[in-house]
Amino acid sequence: MTPPLAPAALPHSVTVDLGGRTVLVTGAAGGIGRACAVRLAAAGAKVRAVDRDAEGLEELAAQGAGLDGTVEPVVLDLTDLDAAEQAAAGTDILVNNAGLQLVRPIEEFPPEAFHTVLTVMLEAPFRLIRGALPHMYGQGWGRIVNLSSVHGLRASAFKSAYVSAKHGLEGLSKTAALEGAPHGVTSNCVNPGYVRTPLVQRQIADQAAAHGIPEEQVLTEVLLKDAALKRLVEPHEVAEAVAYLCTPQASFITGTSLALDGGWTAH
Repeated sequence: MTPPLAPAALPHSVTVDLGGRTVLVTGAAGGIGRACAVRLAAAGAKVRAVDRDAEGLEELAAQGAGLDGTVEPVVLDLTDLDAAEQAAAGTDILVNNAGLQLVRPIEEFPPEAFHTVLTVMLEAPFRLIRGALPHMYGQGWGRIVNLSSVHGLRASAFKSAYVSAKHGLEGLSKTAALEGAPHGVTSNCVNPGYVRTPLVQRQIADQAAAHGIPEEQVLTEVLLKDAALKRLVEPHEVAEAVAYLCTPQASFITGTSLALDGGWTAH
């Protein structure tokens, strides 16, 4: 199945100068994480690209060659929470992006999978924030951008772990915003709808099985049923929103959730 075509990528729409800044992006080997790593490196940042996919990180590092900033591959499984916290030390900007998905009814959802999803998508961001804040507080400046989802604002059937993790991430982000405000640190969520990534392509197959319908119907009748714009979001569009939240002009934006959902939450 081929999702609807999206507009061609435009030149970077936000002028961002992150020279001298260190950025950590999780889940950086592909999809949204890769787009964010490339975008922020293009703005001059030193990007620590964290993922367990070593091959994907090598490809990212090659893609980052020639940008104004640098891309440093960091092979790390975020279920190693102590290592995750240590990796965040000295970070000026933290982009919590890594995620995984399993689509099952609650009564059939494997408890061990629920635990893993919550570990990677909620507990690891907590530990990464915990590791990053001492440096941010010490210099009186920092940016935390949490890649949430429309599922941080709305629930969907068969996604108990993912929805629980994203709702928890929303609360963590708001708490970090309240605590970080006196120290010049902002914390926000970016909430895309369905993004053109391998994760979503796998969901299409899972949803087809869960609903008992052909894959061709899943995109328009299930995934995009409540969205006004009937297309997938592109990773570079999400990366632009992340970049904007790192600018000086965004210094008064904190504790909020920026929906890139094609009108889904307008209902």
